[in-house]
Amino acid sequence: MPRHLVRTAEQAAFELPSAFAALSKGFRRWSIVNGESSVHQEFNICELEPGGAIDTHIHSFEESIYVLEGRLTCETGDGLFALKEGDYGVFLVAAPHALRNTSFERTRWVEMLAPQPRLGSQGDTFPVAPLGHSGPALPIDPRDPRTRFFGNITPQHMDPTKQSQDLLAVSGSMRTALLVYTGITVKMMIDSQLGAYLATMFMVQYEPGGGVGNHDHPFEETYMILAGEVDAWFDETYYRLKPGDVAWAGVGCIHRFRYPQNEIVRWLETSAPQPPARYSYRFARDWDYLEEALKKGPA
Repeated sequence: MPRHLVRTAEQAAFELPSAFAALSKGFRRWSIVNGESSVHQEFNICELEPGGAIDTHIHSFEESIYVLEGRLTCETGDGLFALKEGDYGVFLVAAPHALRNTSFERTRWVEMLAPQPRLGSQGDTFPVAPLGHSGPALPIDPRDPRTRFFGNITPQHMDPTKQSQDLLAVSGSMRTALLVYTGITVKMMIDSQLGAYLATMFMVQYEPGGGVGNHDHPFEETYMILAGEVDAWFDETYYRLKPGDVAWAGVGCIHRFRYPQNEIVRWLETSAPQPPARYSYRFARDWDYLEEALKKGPA
């Protein structure tokens, strides 16, 4: 079975999931990564029409979301939250939540589920009693300590020159740190720091000339291109990925990226299971070096 998958934005096919037929109104999703290819995660693009809603429910898996466009009202045990483009959050296993679109425009968001729902989605989603919160939905304020399971990310967060304390919405710490290497910047969004146990979600940005060589992981990754274009190889099959395209690399899939353009490329990335404390990457370059050293024998 192939260890990778690529779907372009033109291939989008939205439909109502059977598990939500009696639970929602105006809801559809494009299921891209699922049990047909993956064993660890499901990656979907969801949409909710104006006036649409998903009633209060729980899952047997962890659900991470990132808003692509429009506005999404989320009700959790903590209250009502108004999410907009760039906001993200996580619903833990068995945590009640409901979603609504009270605006006049369609809402779209990324949905990543881990562990992967069982085939047929039987016994994974359960309707529960409404939470009953009232009043206005609160905008996502990452600086407010009560915002426990949500956050926000903007292009400014990916700029290494704009990481001074006065420019950060959240107090500077390892939680807000920006990882920078070989023309690449990485910003963690959803991980154990935000309360997630089973998956991660983060933003990746390549500067002109940025790239990373052949490597693989002991976990699965999914990538959704948000801005720019990037050259990608998955098990030596070449793709030019563009905004709206989604790629998935399974465990052991050797992959690499190269950014040939004069503007930045940015994508949303998820991984499941969560990466281990060590040996998250297996770089072919390092093992090639060892092989050559062993051929030469002792110095």
